[in-house]
Amino acid sequence: MTQHSLQGRTDSELLWFQRRSFLQAAAAWTAAGSLGAAQAQSRGNIVELVGDATVNGERLIANQSVQTGDAIMTGPKSTLIFVIGNSAFHVRQNSNMVVERGSTLSAVSLLRLLTGAVVSVWGKGSSRQIVTPTLTAGIRGTGVYTEIFGADANRSYFCNCYGTVELTSGADHEVSVSTYHKAVWAEGGNDGGASLTPARAINHTDEELEYLARLVNQRTAWQIAGKKGDEAHGREYGG
Repeated sequence: MTQHSLQGRTDSELLWFQRRSFLQAAAAWTAAGSLGAAQAQSRGNIVELVGDATVNGERLIANQSVQTGDAIMTGPKSTLIFVIGNSAFHVRQNSNMVVERGSTLSAVSLLRLLTGAVVSVWGKGSSRQIVTPTLTAGIRGTGVYTEIFGADANRSYFCNCYGTVELTSGADHEVSVSTYHKAVWAEGGNDGGASLTPARAINHTDEELEYLARLVNQRTAWQIAGKKGDEAHGREYGG
């Protein structure tokens, strides 16, 4: 497994793709034709649910669906993996987020992360956004990791694992182009502003992105290049 530094997370949270239950669920999902087949067969779009999660305040069960417009919360030691349209999401424990509706029911226009963390892979399409208390990220087709450090003034961590992302935090603005993990901190200042500073890759792995991409018939940039991470690209993120 590609090792990235841990900061306030555990190895077990990053190893969900090794669970037998996930591997069986992912195999069933892809064998059944993914989202299109799920809709045609009136199946849910949840690939795996471990522990407790709620949607719009109601307890979620595995054969239900997460739809655009829903508010999602995960409990302690819980995890939720689901697909909407051509995008896949892994919501870590103790997270609170909203997936806002785009032009169609199966299009996410905005992911609003309030607490916690989410790994996400986005297929190509119209511009969409991820919003945290200190960051707005405009994305197209890409894979990213987003986490809010609530005990640290809602400081946000964002890694552009691959793709092109337009980042805005307060007065700071930059276009991030990455083939292998280019990360930033976005943090509020004492004057209410925010700033973008380089960060290391923490709390997520190559394999997580690869498995999520597979759920929506995609590949990561390093898979397309036919080379593995550091070996192909070196570390793009700062210290």
